Amino acid sequence: MNIILIHGSWHGAWCWHKVVPHLQAAGHTVLVPDLPAHGRDWRFARGRITLAAMSKSVSQLLDQLSEPAMIVAHSRGGIVAANLAESHPEKIHACVYLAAYMLRDGERVADYFRQDKTSLVRKHIQIQRSSLTDSLPEHVQRETLYADCDDADVELARSLLTAEPSLPALSRLRLSEENYGSVARHYIALNQDRAVTPELQKIMIANSPCASVTTIDASHSAYFSRPAELANAIHRIAVN
Repeated sequence: MNIILIHGSWHGAWCWHKVVPHLQAAGHTVLVPDLPAHGRDWRFARGRITLAAMSKSVSQLLDQLSEPAMIVAHSRGGIVAANLAESHPEKIHACVYLAAYMLRDGERVADYFRQDKTSLVRKHIQIQRSSLTDSLPEHVQRETLYADCDDADVELARSLLTAEPSLPALSRLRLSEENYGSVARHYIALNQDRAVTPELQKIMIANSPCASVTTIDASHSAYFSRPAELANAIHRIAVN
């Protein structure tokens, strides 16, 4: 199956490097884009990057495929997955939300973010209003995002993280039952998550029932700390 992996805030395609080989070994074709203003494309004018621009960058990949793809989205990347399911339902086999913001029509990340009162992201995030971006101070990145990750993974991430465009998190999703509702949703919950907390994950799952819910004993960056287990969970969803 075609699988597109969408990274979350501040990260890039690089964060999936441990997961990709496992999925390829299972026979999947894996595509891993950098969203605009992330990864190798970080020099783009970040503050002007919109949710539509992020979605367009992935839809261009979908247009190149002869068969539908399964979208796996992490964290804030969940809103990109939802936008794609609304605009290209015929090209998406399913959306898999990995500790991701799984929102309903008319909702936005900012609303749920305020509810997540024990989130360390909510506690430590720094918003740069002049550039319309946000970031996490380096000294809190480990406890917030990489609590169960190796030192090497943390150092890799610290060297590659970029500021995040804030406009997408302020955008209200426009989703219809006809399009978005026709695409199967699956959720992979992370029960040690300190960024998108388990409590918030449960609220979003209750609000938007899924075809399946899988739980992994990991913090927010399971692609580093539990890559084989995460890839196996994705594979099971893809073949069932």
